[in-house]
Amino acid sequence: MNWGLLFLALLALGLAALWLARRQHAATGLPPGQVIYTDTTRWRPTERPLFSRTHRLTGRPDYLVQRDGDTIPVEVKSGSAPPHGPYDSHILQLAVYCLLVEEAFDHRPPYGLIVYTADKGRAHRIDYTPALEARLLEVLDEMRQALFEGDAPRNHAQAARCQACGYRYACDQAVD
Repeated sequence: MNWGLLFLALLALGLAALWLARRQHAATGLPPGQVIYTDTTRWRPTERPLFSRTHRLTGRPDYLVQRDGDTIPVEVKSGSAPPHGPYDSHILQLAVYCLLVEEAFDHRPPYGLIVYTADKGRAHRIDYTPALEARLLEVLDEMRQALFEGDAPRNHAQAARCQACGYRYACDQAVD
């Protein structure tokens, strides 16, 4: 048996597998680093949600990636990003995850990522600035005030979303 030929074949196979793995990782839009949390069952069972006692918030980012001492939340969206960049609602959702990461890991993430899969995994970096955090806290206060006053109408523009809602059983505005 020619051991040199076998070694070259195994080396080529290993390099091809490494190339394929890196290509697949790049297609996810995830930054380099170790995935420490996932809310998808594709890789492993889903994790417990993050929770903030301070802000009375809970949430499940799609991924948390640890890189260079930072924990980066990643939110994956199935559609395309609008031409002007991510939707404000997506940015605020990511800001919630940044807030939750800061409390859970006692370290403020410098940014988060929104990945639109229809854009071939293109990631939009959203800096988690004090201004974004202040905007998030303001919106949360407005939402809580609307709930307290009983003035929180639901958006029923998409009947399918209404019908799939987990709170449909208790909603007095449910679409039939």
